[in-house]
Amino acid sequence: MVIQGQYDLGVTYTSTQICAFKGSTVNISCSYTYQSRINDLVTKVEKRFWFTELGNGETVDLTTVSEYSGRVQYHSENKDCTLRISDLRERDSAEYKFRFTTNQGGKYIGSPGVTAGLQVQVSESPNQADLKCQSSCPLPGRPSYIWYKNGQNIQGQTSDYYSASFDPADIFSCAVRGHEDFPSPSVYGPKLPSVSVSPSAEIVEGSLVNLTCSSDANPAANYTWYKENEDSPKASGQIFTITDFRAEHSGNYYCVAQNRRGSQNSTLHLIVVAGNLTMIMNIIRLTVVVLMLIPLLLLSLWARQKKTLSSTTGPHEHVEIETLVLTMRTSQTLQHRQKTQRSRKTWCEVQSDAAEPEAGLT
Repeated sequence: MVIQGQYDLGVTYTSTQICAFKGSTVNISCSYTYQSRINDLVTKVEKRFWFTELGNGETVDLTTVSEYSGRVQYHSENKDCTLRISDLRERDSAEYKFRFTTNQGGKYIGSPGVTAGLQVQVSESPNQADLKCQSSCPLPGRPSYIWYKNGQNIQGQTSDYYSASFDPADIFSCAVRGHEDFPSPSVYGPKLPSVSVSPSAEIVEGSLVNLTCSSDANPAANYTWYKENEDSPKASGQIFTITDFRAEHSGNYYCVAQNRRGSQNSTLHLIVVAGNLTMIMNIIRLTVVVLMLIPLLLLSLWARQKKTLSSTTGPHEHVEIETLVLTMRTSQTLQHRQKTQRSRKTWCEVQSDAAEPEAGLT
């Protein structure tokens, strides 16, 4: 396909539809043209790159996209713009376009681009016992197919359909004959689910609990949660959330992972083991806090009482108290003086009595 633009700018794609196998390498052939001179100026290509349009319409050079790192190469000699993509992956299915700009202000995008599709995949028919090996883009001629069961070639099976009875543990894949190195992704029933609980530590009553179920399966499994001895499901999806875990939530829960190839289930036991312990610890903490607050409360009451007493005692009361103390001291002094005087008087009388006999003898 030739796409021409202004100043004879153009891009030519050899093919606009390419089919390839997952894991293989594909070459998207391309060439571009431009005028060697415009207005006596030599035309030079300043930039050239391949891109796929992002969701926001932005064009980004594939060599700068992490998903293509080390897997894309450009041929840029002699106006060749062939793109090579190696190790093809399913997400590589897209429309690829080539863009170049020149020093003359010309820029061109080869649009529509080249659509690359991947093959082969196994699809399930409405009948569970039937599988089909199909491609996302047409194959030339009448291709012959190879079927694999648990990694072993199923002899005599060359059609794109395979019909048989299946065990849920069986794994199937297919390939186009001549391209056995690029088989389809395998299809199989769910493996034994892995179940987990978060938080993984002791479950505290009243907390939020998440139960998670995961199983390897292709096609992807659907998940349903049940509680033991209950017929109706508790939830669907990989994660089952209990927002307010209580004692009545304790028990065995099991997750069923299921697809058209079969089903598997795993059980998880839940119990509230931290509720009583938490209550006891809270009581202990509360007791310790109360015991620590009591001395502080008593000290506060004493300080308040002292402050109240100090504020209610006025200057007049102080004077009365001092007067009373002074009166008491004066009374005590008078009493002491009276005692002393009585003692002296008694002593003088004694001395007088003793002197009278002496005078008589004379």
